[in-house]
Amino acid sequence: MPRRARTRPEPLSVKPIAKSSKLADVCYDIRGPVLDKARQMEEEGHKIIKLNIGNLAVFGFDPPDEIVQDMIRNLPSAAGYTDSKGLFAPRKAVVHYTQEKGIHGVTVDDVYLGNGASELIVMALNALLDNGDEILVPAPDYPLWTAAVSLSGGRPVHYLCDEGAGWLPDLDDIRRKITPNTRGIVVINPNNPTGALYPPELLKEIVEIARQHELIVFADEIYDKTLYDGNTHTSIASLADDVLFVTFNGLSKNYRSCGYRAGWMVVSGDKRDAKDYIEGLNMLASMRLCANTPGQLAIQTALGGYQSIKDLVAPGGRLTRQRDLACELLGQIPGVSVVKPKAALYMFPRLDPKIYPITDDQQFAYDLLADEKVLIVQGTGFNWPQPDHFRLVFLPNSDDLAEAIGRIARFLDHYRKRHTA
Repeated sequence: MPRRARTRPEPLSVKPIAKSSKLADVCYDIRGPVLDKARQMEEEGHKIIKLNIGNLAVFGFDPPDEIVQDMIRNLPSAAGYTDSKGLFAPRKAVVHYTQEKGIHGVTVDDVYLGNGASELIVMALNALLDNGDEILVPAPDYPLWTAAVSLSGGRPVHYLCDEGAGWLPDLDDIRRKITPNTRGIVVINPNNPTGALYPPELLKEIVEIARQHELIVFADEIYDKTLYDGNTHTSIASLADDVLFVTFNGLSKNYRSCGYRAGWMVVSGDKRDAKDYIEGLNMLASMRLCANTPGQLAIQTALGGYQSIKDLVAPGGRLTRQRDLACELLGQIPGVSVVKPKAALYMFPRLDPKIYPITDDQQFAYDLLADEKVLIVQGTGFNWPQPDHFRLVFLPNSDDLAEAIGRIARFLDHYRKRHTA
């Protein structure tokens, strides 16, 4: 009897697995599609000069040796969970640090340790925001803030920083954008991506706005020791005790310890009406169990040890030299201008739209990567509204930095000639 041929079953229609709708307005272009293209090019054998991220270790900036040694010595006893807010000793060290910064009334119970400041930023917004609540965020911003507001169900409302005024926040724009739904204002000082440093007079104005409208001030101060030209930093939370402040800091930048993921959050100021919010923070801190213990063990040693960041930012220090070189070389390119950073690790150059009529700055970054093997992040990746800026990280050593900016200059020269023609 002949065998019957088997019939294949009809293929089932497979429903695609979609990402959460909460991610619809979330982006993080510092590690976005242009970086994915750079990785692909590296796999194909190309050498890419990366000016896209402030990852200090890959540029030869090592953490202070006493931090490394202290973590090594304590690692055998670091396997257990800690208190959900963190170990007592590093939290006490953070309290002492707030006292040095002039922030009054902080106790150990007001300090939360986290897996970097990034985790704590997300936690602080998750604990606060309901759907439709608004948070004022600077433009340009560190894009985690915009993403975290959106992911928490809130609406980021961007207030402009004024390039003509050294990238200081536009106070009138802040006032115009406050609505009955506004819950807080984000202040990134020193600023990423512009390198701006805010004077006390401006910070007092922001505090007054927060006071009048009962806003929480979220202060991102992760670069508060990376200061050039003798500048000093003022913590906004030191300027009032009748406004609620949530301040973020950590070891990633000032102590070149990005991978240790050691950050902290401090709640200060007027906490009388914030008991429910603080209960929410405590709940979220407990849900993640604790921050990584080895990273916590580095905090006390870092804050109490030799502040080697001062050598890097001093006149003639490596970071100062590289900042000055980048500003000088960029300033020699026709149609490029840049505000010299007073702090942090970045600058935010402007491309004159009359000379560089860019309509899609992500495509501009793609083309620069493809043609010159240099990786940057486009300005709109920092929620700047126009495609006429990009962020440059000045961490590569001077030779590599000069090579990278030389390639950018060559690319822009070709761009000008194409569009002039």
